[in-house]
Amino acid sequence: MTNRYEALLVLNTQGKDDTLKEVVDRLESEFEKEGAKIEQVQKMDKRQFSYAAGELDAGYYVNFVFNADPQLIAKLRAKFKLDPEVYRQHFQRLKPKSEKVEKTPKKVAAEQ
Repeated sequence: MTNRYEALLVLNTQGKDDTLKEVVDRLESEFEKEGAKIEQVQKMDKRQFSYAAGELDAGYYVNFVFNADPQLIAKLRAKFKLDPEVYRQHFQRLKPKSEKVEKTPKKVAAEQ
């Protein structure tokens, strides 16, 4: 059974701003290679950190929404932990995407 997930990755682009598209494409192919079905990739731009917890003071944020088996998350965490271009990662399970249901308009009280 597949679940819907969101992965927020903070990329270390220090000195590599011109190769950013290749890095995002490579990460997207890593998801697909492991069996995830990408629904959306949202490039959120470079942002300053509120505090410096490591050697970087800013990072490029990329949000992936995908469908995958629950066991795949541990594999992706381990793989991205070894990737020098992935500075931080956060995975979150999302609610299943429901089909849009048309709501009927509220009935207006009949005029008397």
